[in-house]
Amino acid sequence: MYRSIAGAMPLLAAMFMAATLTGCVVSPANGSTVVREEVVLRAPPAPLLETRVLAPGPGYVWIDGYWNWVGGRHLWVAGRWAAGRAGYVWVPHAWVHYGHGWRLREGYWRRGHR
Repeated sequence: MYRSIAGAMPLLAAMFMAATLTGCVVSPANGSTVVREEVVLRAPPAPLLETRVLAPGPGYVWIDGYWNWVGGRHLWVAGRWAAGRAGYVWVPHAWVHYGHGWRLREGYWRRGHR
C-alpha cells in the first residue's frame, strides 16, 4: 500500500497511459469513416510498393496495402483484391495527423463514383 500520493503517482500515470493508449475500433453500419481512437506518436513509414497480381475476376477492386499499428509498432498489411460493391467505391486506409500524433482512418466503401 502506498503511504503518500507522491509515491502512487508513477502507478497512476502508468494506469492512465494504458487506458488512454488502448485502441478502440468501431464499425458503423452505414459504412462511414472509422478512425481508431488510439493516437500513435510515430508517423507511419512511407507505403511499400506492391506488385498487383491479376484480378481474380471481373468486378474486383484493388485494396491498397497500408501500415497498421500493432503491438507498439507499424506492421504492413498487404494489398489485396476484393469483390466490388455495385454503386460504391473503396476509400483507402489513411493515417490522419491528430494533435501531436497520428490516427488510422480505416478504409471503407462509400456510395458513389470516384
